[in-house]
Amino acid sequence: MQLIPAIDLLNGAAVRLYKGDFEKVTRYTDDPVSLAREWARQGATVLHVVDLDGSRKGEPQEAELVTRLIRETGLLVQVAGGIRSLPAAKRWIDAGADAIVVGSLAVSEPEAVAQMVSEFGSESVVAAIDARVSEDGSTRVAVSGWTEDGGVSVDEALEILSKNAVSKILCTDIGRDGTKEGPNKALYQSLALKFPEFLFQASGGVGSVKDLSLLKETGVAGAIVGRALLDGVFSIEEALAC
Repeated sequence: MQLIPAIDLLNGAAVRLYKGDFEKVTRYTDDPVSLAREWARQGATVLHVVDLDGSRKGEPQEAELVTRLIRETGLLVQVAGGIRSLPAAKRWIDAGADAIVVGSLAVSEPEAVAQMVSEFGSESVVAAIDARVSEDGSTRVAVSGWTEDGGVSVDEALEILSKNAVSKILCTDIGRDGTKEGPNKALYQSLALKFPEFLFQASGGVGSVKDLSLLKETGVAGAIVGRALLDGVFSIEEALAC
């Protein structure tokens, strides 16, 4: 399982939202590039970068900063936030991004995501499925920076994507994002069993090295970690050693 540290960008700073709420923002540093370089020094090889305002507005808002993260950190960067067209995706691939992450488009126009896979290769396209999970375990996919309902369940969205050449899925449990309350092991186990054709990246809730060990047991290919690293709960070295 690959460790994928995450930096969420808002107004030029590295921040974290609590359960995807833009009214509950914790600001960590005004120098995300230095933070990413330090993670690289500690052994990280990949970085997940989210342009939060880009997610809401449908076009990049932190293009200059994201470009610096791609070019100045030595990390393989997957870029998320506001990528809703083939030209937008191509701009990031041309800028040196290792992969682009598409969220709203994966739900509204899965055939457009298939076109991106055809253009850039399956390794360079990650479809993001952001889930609101009810107490009974049922799910709904959220879009537009988690501000709107996408009209389908997680399973329904994945069934559609499985027919559109996508191989990499980033699945976030919104209710656990930024909480450090532990990942939704049951969700990821279920998805890995139902959809073995996908390489899943799990996001939301990691609060300890033990949580990473739990995620390994689910069969996911990667674990995205943000707040726990930013809060110093564990280091990159400790995470890689688990």
